[in-house]
Amino acid sequence: MSLFKARDWWSTMLGEKEEFDQGCLCVADVDNSGRDKIIVGSYMGYLRILNPHPVKPGDGGQPEDLLLEVQLREPILQVEVGKFLCLLSVYGILESRDLICIQSMDGMLMLFEQESYAFGRFLPGFLLPGPLTYSSRTDSFITVSSCRQVESYKYQVLAFATDADERQETDQAKLGSGKRLVVDWVLNLGEQALDIRVVSFNQTVSSVFVLGERNFFCLKDNGQIRFMKKLDYSPSCFIPYCSVKEGTINTLIGNHSKMLNVYQDVTLKWAAQLPHIPVSVKVANLQDLKGVIVTLSDTGHLQCSYLGTDPSLFQAPRVESRELNQEEFDAEMKELQKIIKEATKTQGIFDMSIDSEVEAEAVPSVTVKITIQSRVTVKKPNLEVCVQAPLAVTCEQFVFDDLEPDSSETVIVSVFLKRNFSPSELEGNCVLSYSMPTGILKAAQCNFSLPLRLICFPAQPSKAANHKITIDTNKPPISFLTIFPDFVDPSEDDQANVLGFQFLSGSKATLLASKTSQRYRIQSDQLEDLWLITKELRLRLQEHFKKRNCKDFTCAFSGSIPLQEYFELIDRHFELRLNEEKLQELLSQRAAQFRAIERRLLTRFKDKTPAPLQHLDTLLEGTFREVIALADAAVENQANIFQAFTKLKSATHLVIMLISLWQKLSTDQVAILEATFLPLAEDTKEMGWEETVDAAISYLLRTCLSKSSKEQALSLSSQLCMPKDTSRLKKNITLFCDRLAKGGRLSLSTDSATQQAAVMPGETLGTCSQFTIYIYILELKILQI
Repeated sequence: MSLFKARDWWSTMLGEKEEFDQGCLCVADVDNSGRDKIIVGSYMGYLRILNPHPVKPGDGGQPEDLLLEVQLREPILQVEVGKFLCLLSVYGILESRDLICIQSMDGMLMLFEQESYAFGRFLPGFLLPGPLTYSSRTDSFITVSSCRQVESYKYQVLAFATDADERQETDQAKLGSGKRLVVDWVLNLGEQALDIRVVSFNQTVSSVFVLGERNFFCLKDNGQIRFMKKLDYSPSCFIPYCSVKEGTINTLIGNHSKMLNVYQDVTLKWAAQLPHIPVSVKVANLQDLKGVIVTLSDTGHLQCSYLGTDPSLFQAPRVESRELNQEEFDAEMKELQKIIKEATKTQGIFDMSIDSEVEAEAVPSVTVKITIQSRVTVKKPNLEVCVQAPLAVTCEQFVFDDLEPDSSETVIVSVFLKRNFSPSELEGNCVLSYSMPTGILKAAQCNFSLPLRLICFPAQPSKAANHKITIDTNKPPISFLTIFPDFVDPSEDDQANVLGFQFLSGSKATLLASKTSQRYRIQSDQLEDLWLITKELRLRLQEHFKKRNCKDFTCAFSGSIPLQEYFELIDRHFELRLNEEKLQELLSQRAAQFRAIERRLLTRFKDKTPAPLQHLDTLLEGTFREVIALADAAVENQANIFQAFTKLKSATHLVIMLISLWQKLSTDQVAILEATFLPLAEDTKEMGWEETVDAAISYLLRTCLSKSSKEQALSLSSQLCMPKDTSRLKKNITLFCDRLAKGGRLSLSTDSATQQAAVMPGETLGTCSQFTIYIYILELKILQI
């Protein structure tokens, strides 16, 4: 930032809510009075001519300063003054004595002699219009094309080239009509140009100035580089003007940091601060003051200024001194610390639905109160609250001050469904880590269950469904009014034996109780949706009979295990994993291609005489778009993998429950079954579900479920890798169920006759010698989205 700012000589605001750009400002003696006037056009179609004459420097615009204001029917894109019969508002107007050149959006140069159309020519290889100027010394039109090249076309070549009106003629007709348009000279800039101007202060020498996005170029009229200047800022406009030193040219360059820099060739001579970002800058002779700098912003702030040396310094305001009351300061600090502490305990309880992606109109939320009670002195207790995705908790981590004996801390969090599919488990976990005064680190943990209403709500039962399972019991059916009071309306008698569930993800499930037998049927269109309803039914039935001191209640399953439907979920998950590998491979190839193109472009840009790009920039842009598209596809596929894995885990839980009820497995055998089919908490590239489960089942088939000692002698591969397909896994699962049906029993011992399962310890702690953790499910809220 410059120490000095441009001194305001005169300024005004043009119109209201009007827009201006680079070509909207012009300075010329339009009335032949010997003094310059300021001509401004706007995108709203207003044309204004102003003659500033302030009484004293810094005065604002007066009504008499405005000589002319007229609104045209079309937006004014550029204004120029010359020896014309009229002033046009068109895309590009360039001074050429008695001719006017207009550049259209499709790359056509149209030339008018007075108001009569002379001819039109299409520029070769045109894509988008760029800056255009005219060199009177060489009688050439100079522009910057979309290939980031400066191109010069002789007027004589344009005049005798094929006419634009004949562009659609056949190839045979074109052979006898005119010559092909050939460029005079080309210079590769390597960047897009913001503006281009031709400066000629004598008849023997002229220069072409080009303002790029990162560099400032000065070229000879034959295309050779005279000098260039690398800019360390983002320029917005420029204007070359005559220098007092012979053989040099001064240039004003405005930038997006509201600065105006003055260069003499490549040397920075002055820098001044402006009150706005200039989109156009001119040098004018107004009143008796020569060299007035006229700047225009995109909002219409027009200012005439000059360069001064009065510094613009920031002066800090005076601060009132007061005596500090230490007691009041301490009291205020304690009060603020108390407020901060309370806020950290309850942060995130409100506005829980902000991050939820669920498409339902209302999202339930469960408030969970967690109290920890310390029996000894502990330091830096840290509490983490975890739930399985797609569930989310409003605050996952709490850090407390050191706790004294018999002290307690309480936090409140809320749990809600974040993504638009159901979880595989409605459970949470609290882990408290802390250090003893001796420095020993310890931890305590506790699990808690979440209500079914968190992910579904009552709905009309469905009569038909794609998937059905039947659970047998040894007790008469219990009315749903008794075991599902949170899902039924007591006034509806028809809900005693049938109940409907609507998941937040959109799918439905139906629960039916037989009136004549001791059976319950669960049905749904999605296999994975049966799991949580079946689990909830079993838990509520067990709780109901436990309260009545009935200890012989049992459940059984006599149907067929839905393996084919289960295999479809496995295939879907595996297909997404294969897609992930393909996307990663394609992304790696495109990234390597992108880096190779970058290296070639960099080599050409570093060359002192750079060769044509040969569409490398187009190839680079296309490759970049492919990389972005592949990255987006990989992210989307990763989200689909997670959703498919969650559905697969739900179906796996269901299959494990059905197998355990079918074969009446013990608790230890169920633990082996869960460790076999659910070995991973999440899917990773290094270790996927399919190969891990296949290895675990293969081990059981060769040990406790083997038919002979020959199978036990077979060795298993110690290395896991992603298989080509799931045929082997599905075959092993089918064989696993067949061996169980024929009397096989699960055991981790290699001796199949010894039915003593060695279960790994997985005890859940709710208490320890230092802490007790209490968890309360307080209430269920419905959050409106």
